[in-house]
Amino acid sequence: MRPFELEQPRSLKSALKLLDAGDESVRVFGGATALMLMMKAGVFQPTRLISLRGIESRYSKATAAKDGSLRIGALTTLSALGRTAAVRRRLPVIAATLRTLSNVRVRNVATLGGHLAHADPHMDLPPVLIALDAQLVTAATAGSRTLPVSGLFTGYYETALARNELIAEVLVPDQTGRRAAYVKLTTRAADDWPTLGIAVSLRTDGRVIEDARFVVSAATEKPLRLASVEALLRGAVVNDALLARAGEAAAAEAELIGDARGSAAYKTELLRVHAGRALRQALAA
Repeated sequence: MRPFELEQPRSLKSALKLLDAGDESVRVFGGATALMLMMKAGVFQPTRLISLRGIESRYSKATAAKDGSLRIGALTTLSALGRTAAVRRRLPVIAATLRTLSNVRVRNVATLGGHLAHADPHMDLPPVLIALDAQLVTAATAGSRTLPVSGLFTGYYETALARNELIAEVLVPDQTGRRAAYVKLTTRAADDWPTLGIAVSLRTDGRVIEDARFVVSAATEKPLRLASVEALLRGAVVNDALLARAGEAAAAEAELIGDARGSAAYKTELLRVHAGRALRQALAA
């Protein structure tokens, strides 16, 4: 491993000043769980690393607002996020997802911002946050901007972030009146990378689905909302036939990718079967 500089700024503003948009060998880190693996494998060799662990504490916690929304600092560890009372009460789908997201050693160190910025399509929280209509607040020396989590991912391990731009916070709107679920399918241990992930959020009136968000991940280059499934569900009465049609629509729309965890055809069949099960799980939430 090559020698490198280590910077430890005490504020986000100071950290941003240390970034260099023209130098790909300069990186920031929170938990560094993915970064250290890349360095050990020789995939990435930094000249300068910038630790964010010493910046303002507001970026390391989740805060509930009176309007029912939740503001989560990007440096909040995944373990801390899962233990937060407001998350467990208002966003039980996130708390449930975190229980099988990697292992407790990783969750104790990994941060929400790093989890998103790494843009690995197998990550569990991105499809959930997209289904919850969450947004990101980014920070850069030129100022901040807000974008939907669905707009962060542009391709395989690629994001819309500029090289001198960081994720500062994640904003999750009030979920009152909505039900959500995340189904993680894996051919290995429960906390391993998913073969396929399905996140669902529904607003219902009795047995009528008024609004639906349906997201697939892990078997795709990036998390994807399936418009055909959402259109099919919107305004429909819940019954077995509807859930079966949703599975067919999902299998027809999603372009899935084969890998060591299964072929594209196998994953398509998983989606066909488990789309309805994910919807049932959300309806029962």
